[in-house]
Amino acid sequence: MRAIVVDQGRMELSTVPDPELREGDLLVRVCAAGVNRADILQRMGRYPPPPGEPETIGLEIAGDVLEPAQRRGEKVMALLAGGGYAEKARVPAGQAMPIPHGLSYEQAAAIPEAFLTSWLNLFMLGGLQPGEVVVVHAAASGVGSAALQLCRGVASVLLATSSPGKHAACRSLGATHVLARDEVPAKLAEAVRAAAGHGADLIFDLVGGPYLEADVAALGLQGRVCCISTMGGAKAVLDLGAMLSKRLTVMGSTLRNRSASQKARLVADFTARALPRFETGELKAVLDKTFPLAQAQAAHDAMQNNEVVGKIVLIP
Repeated sequence: MRAIVVDQGRMELSTVPDPELREGDLLVRVCAAGVNRADILQRMGRYPPPPGEPETIGLEIAGDVLEPAQRRGEKVMALLAGGGYAEKARVPAGQAMPIPHGLSYEQAAAIPEAFLTSWLNLFMLGGLQPGEVVVVHAAASGVGSAALQLCRGVASVLLATSSPGKHAACRSLGATHVLARDEVPAKLAEAVRAAAGHGADLIFDLVGGPYLEADVAALGLQGRVCCISTMGGAKAVLDLGAMLSKRLTVMGSTLRNRSASQKARLVADFTARALPRFETGELKAVLDKTFPLAQAQAAHDAMQNNEVVGKIVLIP
């Protein structure tokens, strides 16, 4: 089959063996594959796949089941630990979801990684409750745009940080307030208190190091910050005095290296509680650009250049 391989940090289309299935796996013909910031980190050698998972980049797909025979033809979207930038992918059955009615393969491929990451960290780990004050950093990204939608109607104040040109998009997805990303280190705490009258309850941080000090300053009593990426840097200053006096929780979280059983529980919870909302239109896949699989490098360049709102998808 054809798949993307990495050669000295650049991606090329090549021929590789078909995936080898394990017990409980599906073989899926990939009709669309989502692009994520984590893919860029893997290409750069900074985010290797877990042991036993494919070296091929790609954490989410949509397509048609080829095997086992009794499930052949099912249209699914799925979370992967790797292997998505290819014509076929091995999918643990517990990590596959039915494509909601009315969605294209391209739209479906924009859902699993972004929405499952947001669901895990906002609700299952972050404990988001109705009426709380939430900050979402990198809010116009794939994960950020999913997080805004999931917080809409739950958070009383939803502050999105992004480049100013994307503020309108953030508001359309549910943000009640916005802040320019360059102003986060100096003005986040002030912006949160101006919007809510007190500190934030939950901050969803997709940037990392440069924002942590501002996150801690912006949190209110018993606030939580969940950090899921180091795209902005891995080192930060942590104000332990503020952390102790405000009884804060600072969480680090990744989805990729969780066990298959943990991922299956996450997928089952999201499927039961959130997936039907795509058919009603309450939730939507935010798809900005598509590229042929052979142009995966151009897709990464577009993401690194901050050219998109929402998701980029590759088409084999």
